[in-house]
Amino acid sequence: MKTPPPWLEWMKKPSSYPHDAAAVTCIQTHISWVFIAGDFVYKVKKPVDFGFLDFTTPEKRRHFCKEEVRLNRRLCPEIYIDVMPITEEAGMYRLNGPGTPVEWVVWMKRMPEDGMMGRMIEEDRLDAKDLSLVASRLVPFYEKEAATGEQIAEFGKLDVISHNTEENFDQTESFIDKAISRPTFDAIRSYTRGFIRDKEALFHARVQGGWIKEGHGDLYSANICFDRPRETVYIFDCIEFNERFRCGDVAADVAFLAMDLDFLGLPVISNRFIDEFARRTGDDRLHELIPFYKCYRAYVRGKINCFTSMADGLDPDERDRFQQAAREYFALAYRYTGVIPVMPELYVFYGLPGTGKSTVSSAWAERRGLAYYNSDRVRKEIVAGIPAVERRHEAFGAGIYSGEMSRRTYAALARFAGRHLMRGESVVLDATYRDGRERAALLELAACSGARIRFILCECPEDIVRQRLNRRAADRASVSDGRWEIYLMQKKTFDPHEALPSDQPLIIDTSRPLEAILALLSSLQP
Repeated sequence: MKTPPPWLEWMKKPSSYPHDAAAVTCIQTHISWVFIAGDFVYKVKKPVDFGFLDFTTPEKRRHFCKEEVRLNRRLCPEIYIDVMPITEEAGMYRLNGPGTPVEWVVWMKRMPEDGMMGRMIEEDRLDAKDLSLVASRLVPFYEKEAATGEQIAEFGKLDVISHNTEENFDQTESFIDKAISRPTFDAIRSYTRGFIRDKEALFHARVQGGWIKEGHGDLYSANICFDRPRETVYIFDCIEFNERFRCGDVAADVAFLAMDLDFLGLPVISNRFIDEFARRTGDDRLHELIPFYKCYRAYVRGKINCFTSMADGLDPDERDRFQQAAREYFALAYRYTGVIPVMPELYVFYGLPGTGKSTVSSAWAERRGLAYYNSDRVRKEIVAGIPAVERRHEAFGAGIYSGEMSRRTYAALARFAGRHLMRGESVVLDATYRDGRERAALLELAACSGARIRFILCECPEDIVRQRLNRRAADRASVSDGRWEIYLMQKKTFDPHEALPSDQPLIIDTSRPLEAILALLSSLQP
């Protein structure tokens, strides 16, 4: 579809709607236009045919609009209102007005933007309690509401599962050596085929046990919204256009959301969600299937990003962004195969202000070619939204150094690290880690992501600390606001061994030459 439909510009005008709409936001995807107008959302399907979906005629678009409303009312009836036409009469367009229908619209209530799961993750507001709310909504849905039966059970049989996975490999052959290497492609395909072959009895048991349902099909963070004041979760935008993508093992839906959480750096929450879902449903074989379906879902997301990167009209930066996302999803899919030969490492350089941890950790990251995250930069740029070099000489525990801002800073550090670790990449964190709870959180992160963790405590004589902090205060390019009085206040409650196992930490004296410290760290590598 090259020529925009004539009603498109009309839908972008606030005056086109039968209710107050101060402004209209139009969002395009590869299959639809979405118009956000006041308290409502209007979704129009594009006349496209991708093989797995066909919206090429008005009749088909009307049918799938009705299917979208019907199917999504299963999980969030509060949101999906109706299907209505865009009509045309004497050259004038109306929503559900007189005249000839020229297009069909899904009419929805607008959900709270600050409750969108993706936004909550970016702002480090999502926690395990939120996923418990998701489980509370999903479990009765699968047990009582999601259709099952002989026809739907066919989607859980080996020929359908193999068709789905082989289709992915066939459709991504052309991206080998562009978004995925040949060894990675071969490893994922070999693992997938081997699992299906070796677990034939398990797949058969899932069919016989009634675990094949007409589910959601697109269960990930972009399609989940929380309304915390009402203690409600909206799970929306299921797949309406392809029964094969919507129907399958309940484990495939659960694995999609768990994979998405892994991809976004939250494997701890991901694991807790899986555990709670298995416990609530009594599904004692769910964990056995999760790696397979996580691998499948990650590979599908990689494939979609490959396809999107080839779309017409993308600028080079957008194309690169989609290709990079595809590589990251394929790396995650590869990790689920279990064939990573070396455990990734999480290096945590910590200690009081002025003890040299940033100098040593950044040099170590550069020497090893590792991703590096510094708490001062994350606190200012990501959490507070200010330039990293902007000085904030605020009181201890106040302003951007308040308890909540510090919580968000350390949550962001863990999330960034989690993204790398889940792809099998080592990473360096640089922060005070004064609170033992934050160290315990990193230990759990390492365990859930299959990583080896190394805490490196940076220390040096106090006269050197004071000299460093004084020099830093005069350096306009420094991102740190550490001062001598802050050092003294933090020292009163700093226990460097709290929450750590007996073999941690490695203690280094940063008054030594940097090259000697780096040589020591190198000598400790496995």
